[in-house]
Amino acid sequence: MNSSTAGRQIPVVVLAGFLGSGKTTLLNHLLRRRAGNRVAVIVNDFGAVEIDAMTVAGQVGSTVSLGNGCLCCAVDASELDGYLDLLTRPAARIDIIVIEASGLAEPQELVRMILAGDNPRTVYGGLVEVVDAAEFDTTRKRHPETDRHLAIADLVVLNKTDRVTPAEHERVLGVIAELGPDAAVVSASYGRIDPGLLFDPATRPAGEEKVRQLSFEDLRADEEDEGPAEGDGHAHAHHPHTGYESLSFDEPAAMDPRRLMAFLDSRPEGLYRVKGFVDFGAADPDNRYAVHAVGRFLRFYPEPWPRGTERRTQLVLIGSGIDRDALEKELRVCAVTGPGGDTTDEAAMWGVLRYVRPEEPAAEEAAGPL
Repeated sequence: MNSSTAGRQIPVVVLAGFLGSGKTTLLNHLLRRRAGNRVAVIVNDFGAVEIDAMTVAGQVGSTVSLGNGCLCCAVDASELDGYLDLLTRPAARIDIIVIEASGLAEPQELVRMILAGDNPRTVYGGLVEVVDAAEFDTTRKRHPETDRHLAIADLVVLNKTDRVTPAEHERVLGVIAELGPDAAVVSASYGRIDPGLLFDPATRPAGEEKVRQLSFEDLRADEEDEGPAEGDGHAHAHHPHTGYESLSFDEPAAMDPRRLMAFLDSRPEGLYRVKGFVDFGAADPDNRYAVHAVGRFLRFYPEPWPRGTERRTQLVLIGSGIDRDALEKELRVCAVTGPGGDTTDEAAMWGVLRYVRPEEPAAEEAAGPL
């Protein structure tokens, strides 16, 4: 694999939450505002009537429906791997895959399947757990496993916040922060979160969009949101809830491997995604390192420096409630220009190489994160 295959590693996101939390509403919202990204959806329904599949049909480039049972109860990951292999073929030109888990699914098992899969064209894109703010306490009593799901989530969407008082909203946020201290948390009504949390801006040549089939997104381009989707009858602002911040980091000096790993290993609460390219200088002068982090998941992809490319570190950090100034200051300290910075010690790269897959050795093959 070479750097030209970088765009073929497709994030696979698990969208989970108990029945009635608003997963399908959130998914439909994202599909209407996918900014040119080609999205494949795997609908993991429980039961023979695939209601969720019918809801999203026609709004997305590729839809796969799995009926008659819960995918996470499969004996092994072979069925999921088959669908992922189909959806990640270059001809499909898919940018992101979303698995909408059944309300009765065990998201930890779906995550395990993705991480255990051997498809070189996919990468774990995170667990998004949708929570009903109005039914939060009832859901926890009915489904005690809720606490475990929140503990492993990368992003928690506290949905239906229009149905609770500000005081109750803050209380539930506090409980979620205790149960899932490593997750970024965003609040929403009607599933309206900013698509930038999951989707990357389309990077295809401008001419390519001219030849694609007219999509659902095109039909909705000049139309406002439908309004309240869940029947409370009051007006709602016609825009997605942002609820997150992003930081673009650009550093011409090489990064000290030990310092950067210390930053990444202790990245703060609410920092949901880190992506971009890192220059480790003399520690590996032949390669730049694509980095992909979502929640606690982290992976590096070494690849030869493209000819004519300026050597520098460029990262994008996305999160909820993050202190951008503090994060930038911490990253600047990782540069070798800081006191004691050094990239000449090859042993300093050991921490980085822990997060390179065995089939992607630092000085040989390469793959990009997204």
